[in-house]
Amino acid sequence: MLFRLRSAPLTLALSLALILALAPPLARAQAQPATNDAAHTREFHIEAGPLAAALARFSAQSGWGVSADAALTEGQRSPGLSGNFNDAQALRRLLAGTGLQWRQIATGSVVLVRPAPVNALEPVTVTASRSGKALGQTAQKVTVITREALQAQLAVNSDPSQVLSNLIPNYSPSRQKLTSWGESFRGRAPLFMIDGVPQSNPLRPGSRDSNTIDLSMVERIEVIHGASAEHGLGATGGIINFVTRRPEGGKLSQHAGISASAPTDYDHEGLGYKADYRVEGLNGDWDYLAALSYQSRGVAYDAKGRAVGIDNSQGDLMDTQSYDLLLKAGYWFDDNQNLQVTLNRFSLEGNQDYVTVDGDRATGQPTTSEKGHPEGKATSNQVLTTSVNYRHLNLAGNDLQAQLYLQRFRARFGGDRSAVYQDTSIAPAGTLFDQSENRSDKIGGKITVNRDGMLNGRLKLTSGLDVLQDTTRQTQLYTNRDWVPETRFRNIAPFLQSQFQVVPRLSVQAGVRYEYAKLDVDDFTTLASYGDGAQGNRVEGGTPSFDATLYNAGLTYQISEPLQLFANYSEGFGMPDVGRALRSITSPGLRVDDFLDLRPVDTDNREIGLRFNHDPVTFELSYFESDSDRGSILVQRNGVYELRRQKTEIHGAEADINWQVLERHRIGASYSHVTGRYDSDQDGHLDADLTPVNVSPDKLTLRWHAAWNDRFDSQLSGHHYFSRSFDNANHFEGYNLVDLALGYKLARGRITAGVENLFNEDYFSYFSQSATTLSYQYFKGRGRLLTLGYSLDF
Repeated sequence: MLFRLRSAPLTLALSLALILALAPPLARAQAQPATNDAAHTREFHIEAGPLAAALARFSAQSGWGVSADAALTEGQRSPGLSGNFNDAQALRRLLAGTGLQWRQIATGSVVLVRPAPVNALEPVTVTASRSGKALGQTAQKVTVITREALQAQLAVNSDPSQVLSNLIPNYSPSRQKLTSWGESFRGRAPLFMIDGVPQSNPLRPGSRDSNTIDLSMVERIEVIHGASAEHGLGATGGIINFVTRRPEGGKLSQHAGISASAPTDYDHEGLGYKADYRVEGLNGDWDYLAALSYQSRGVAYDAKGRAVGIDNSQGDLMDTQSYDLLLKAGYWFDDNQNLQVTLNRFSLEGNQDYVTVDGDRATGQPTTSEKGHPEGKATSNQVLTTSVNYRHLNLAGNDLQAQLYLQRFRARFGGDRSAVYQDTSIAPAGTLFDQSENRSDKIGGKITVNRDGMLNGRLKLTSGLDVLQDTTRQTQLYTNRDWVPETRFRNIAPFLQSQFQVVPRLSVQAGVRYEYAKLDVDDFTTLASYGDGAQGNRVEGGTPSFDATLYNAGLTYQISEPLQLFANYSEGFGMPDVGRALRSITSPGLRVDDFLDLRPVDTDNREIGLRFNHDPVTFELSYFESDSDRGSILVQRNGVYELRRQKTEIHGAEADINWQVLERHRIGASYSHVTGRYDSDQDGHLDADLTPVNVSPDKLTLRWHAAWNDRFDSQLSGHHYFSRSFDNANHFEGYNLVDLALGYKLARGRITAGVENLFNEDYFSYFSQSATTLSYQYFKGRGRLLTLGYSLDF
């Protein structure tokens, strides 16, 4: 264990629940399909070819009876197999890449079935939900961004925050930069994950956590809207989980893709290129995948042909190069248990070929870029994520999942001679150049045990334990000073979750999670600028600890066959920006143990909604509230954002509708609204609007997807951001963006074409208009951009 947890009755109770869940079943266990002994293998020789023929040979060699609708096997091919396997393994490999599954109906007799397709309201298991909840049956809003939806977005643009903004209601308009600072989800910060491994940094969030993986490596994105006690720390706004691709197909399959993008009023400086390659397959009990991508990005231009201002301070996507390496290897011990190792190495770094030309807000002159070499080292993101996952589907009637992970995160920011860096003991005032880098190293583990089928099939229990150790510092690269001292954060959280089917139409859930967190900060001295200019403030370190017990409860009620009511209450737990608070201490002699700004952010979240699913229409509507007595907000003062701990209340609504108008045409629409208030003078009353850096504007999205024939498809999407004014006189003038994606299947391969900002809208970004007053951040949005691509699977 990473550290000793103080004794607590709740912790003991949850630990006992975890042990009991692993014990032999006392109630009726979930029925498991009978399979032959994993140790009993036989030699198979089945050539690759038509699936129906391969299944006939399998039946002859194994003695199993396989039945299937002829429509399921028509046109399907099997990769075949050769070697020693047990019967279940052999059948699984023969079906690889077909999209079919098998279900045992009697000893030695199986039937082939096709699983339900993945879409917004189909019963699909959401892996970000620890209890394996089915989509469309959850007590809170959950969205799955499918591979199909991702491909349509990537045909237009590969900017992760732009993709998330386009596809997730109440996710802020994208800044179109490397930094996502100022982007929020339902008015709070989301927890980003890759295959369940946290990417967000609780101690010094540098707003770089949405750029830790290339989206070509991602199979789907799972989004849990609002706080979730199943993951706890950091998920006060919701969870965004990037699920990486998994091995598919037969013994060996490959994919290669290339694309190029350019502004339509052509300028060679705006050219961008991307290439990706993937190899994957199955070999006996092993499966494997290796993927590599490389991308070079040019300069973005606004609708009037001006180079968009580059952010050499917080980081930009323009004028950068990146690569991503994804490696996966899995081993099946038998039909119930497997081990998988995953490694993802992502690197993005600026080319430093452009400098910023400040804009002028008074005259409406935007910030632009010109050729030049900024001083210092290039801004960058360097992220290594590794995990080892073990799963046993039937351990004494339980589904056991365990994960160990490591993450190494380095985020380098731009440099300058700003006042905060000055230290007159080193150099004369105003002459000292420096830049900072966030360095975070995480090690953690998760264990989850699901037990279904209890109380005559009506009760499901999920228990688990999460541990995390995060060591973070923010250092100055040229003077080797610590802006944020090395801070160690330890977190342990056991939890217990239950689902109970009261009657066929009514299902309830309830759970509890205990969070214990401890900080460990050594004695340190702030930068000199926070003191007298020649000497910083000496701060006595400490080991403050915090704990919280989080509860959640929810229900789903099937009003009628197509109409469902859902309601949810959940409590969230997160940390404020600890690094920002520590580095900004201006009072000498302060003790970390007495510094109240380090207390956790506890949130109370409520949601109620309706789902309607009746072919050809699906509809979902939800209303939510999120309150905190000790919220963490950013308030601008003299051009710099400061951390404030004040009471906050957020509420909003989301609506989605999809209509399959014709067999090949689908239209959809979504609307989102969020607003919030906070206690600016700390008198216990909410008296001011949350600022644009904390909440997003209302948004309306319209979509039309058409499959014109078996080869050609298109998607047209439009986004309208509504104008909005705030108490602090900030005003946002709304704008419209329209994107078009086209795809055509060739005899070999597929070509795509995408147009971002189809009508070349001229606009200032939401952040630039209303969330900052700095002249060097008065950025226009990207003008029309054309992307052409070709991919081949072989």
